[in-house]
Amino acid sequence: MKQNAILVATSLLSILLLTLHVTDDIVRGISKAEPSNTALLVLAVFLYGTLVLAERRSGHVIMLLVGLFAAACRHPHEGAHYGEIARSTGGFFFVWTLWALGGLGGVTFILSARGLWSLRRGQRR
Repeated sequence: MKQNAILVATSLLSILLLTLHVTDDIVRGISKAEPSNTALLVLAVFLYGTLVLAERRSGHVIMLLVGLFAAACRHPHEGAHYGEIARSTGGFFFVWTLWALGGLGGVTFILSARGLWSLRRGQRR
């Protein structure tokens, strides 16, 4: 499988898990439940960059940001309430998405950085 195809797949999966996790945060009352045009705009840019700009430098930069957001998603949850949330109803899904986002986001970040480096050096993937 081409490296770029793997990058697109990991980026799309990261976006899916990010939306599921943010939704879970809203349902639990961790994040505010308000319509946010900014969040929808960011989601649209992430999807456009992944699906349409995947072969371009700008697409790699957007996917790098997707990986960074996904990998860093667990840091706001490192408070005292983490254990309570883990033991609550739906805690397994909450913890699992944090782990999956951390790993998948890291891989997405690394693959997009490698892609940017290849584009910089003018190499074909």
